[in-house]
Amino acid sequence: MDKLRTPVMAEGKNVVVVGLGYVGLPLAVALARSAATWGLDVDSGRIAELHDGHDRTGEIDRDRLTASTLRLTTDPAECPDADFYIVTVPTPVDADNKPDLSIVMAATRTVGGMLKAGRKSIVVYESTVYPGVTEDMCGPELERISGLVCGEDFFLGYSPERINPGDREHTVDRITKVVSGQTPEVLDQVAQLYGQVTTGGVFRAASIKAAEAAKVIENAQRDINIAFVNEITQIFARMDLSVYDVLAAAGTKWNFLKFEPGLVGGHCIGVDPYYLAHRATELGCDPRIILAGRDTNDGMANWVAEQVHAWNGARAGRVLVLGLAFKQDVPDLRNSKVAELVAAFAGLGHTVDVHDPLVSAPEAQHEYGIDLLDTPEGPYDLVILAVPHQELLAGFGRFTAMVAPEGGIVDLKNALAASGNVPGDIRVWTL
Repeated sequence: MDKLRTPVMAEGKNVVVVGLGYVGLPLAVALARSAATWGLDVDSGRIAELHDGHDRTGEIDRDRLTASTLRLTTDPAECPDADFYIVTVPTPVDADNKPDLSIVMAATRTVGGMLKAGRKSIVVYESTVYPGVTEDMCGPELERISGLVCGEDFFLGYSPERINPGDREHTVDRITKVVSGQTPEVLDQVAQLYGQVTTGGVFRAASIKAAEAAKVIENAQRDINIAFVNEITQIFARMDLSVYDVLAAAGTKWNFLKFEPGLVGGHCIGVDPYYLAHRATELGCDPRIILAGRDTNDGMANWVAEQVHAWNGARAGRVLVLGLAFKQDVPDLRNSKVAELVAAFAGLGHTVDVHDPLVSAPEAQHEYGIDLLDTPEGPYDLVILAVPHQELLAGFGRFTAMVAPEGGIVDLKNALAASGNVPGDIRVWTL
């Protein structure tokens, strides 16, 4: 790890961060502490909210946002010629789980139009990609748009993002930042820039491709481990064993890896393995383990719905699903598998209501066609705690009161037992 004992301050350096979502905004705010930084985003509504001090992702509070010297704009022409352009836009998969690079390539074209001869700018990508995208796809596109030569007139770098939504411990200013550069000199400059951002130090990857690969395997590794736990959950269910009881016992061994079962959504763990698998297939490799893990995790929502439906006597009824975000205590709806759970129950004949106090109702309707209820009203045959937001757990008794006679509660994350909120007179199903 390179801790950069005497980092060079970026005084006089201009930085443009392209994309101000969960990754870009925290990075831009951190960079603005030591360098003149502009945040560029195509979403005018997002920029207006940030100007008003509101971050809809909940990652940056109002005081930090309003105190920051970060400049915000939707217009590339308002940004100065920059020493660093940092691309932090989404890289999702399409309906066939193939990498969708359209957003990152659009951002690349935007940056290409901003590059200037003689500036020797460095373009750093943080968006998750498979190894080779930065140099083999983004570099040539920057050349095409700018008319400049990569490696002479401008240079490339890559620093994988490690933002964990809702995590207030592993923030961008505290984690180890992996950095890479097209040349040793570029690597030095990228390391110096990021060394000012984080107290966790920087790690200089051997190459841009090595840094890209590190990002996709970080999340593929977690995905595979969670898939194993989800698979044993299904096995133990046939033995009438709670996987949580089994994990509690196994977890007493010093080297047992502590993963929990559940729905695997979000923009990273549920997406990144497909990027690696895509590139592996292009190279003639069969990524069996990677895709087997994805298949297990992608099928978990349907399995849960079928198990709960059978537990409830295969009777269709009214169902209340609590939580729609992909994880607890965040408003992030990206790739939420709870939406698949809702669809699975509806497909089994249930009438399903959904309540989540943290997420945006218009976004839920836009992304999944789900109308959120502000104030659910029972009785419900099943109340399903899908995402245990603290706001839902606090005073959970109001939801308990909505359970119909002979009804039940479904606790996907075993959160009620952990919080001591298990109702004594109502049936409870958990994994």
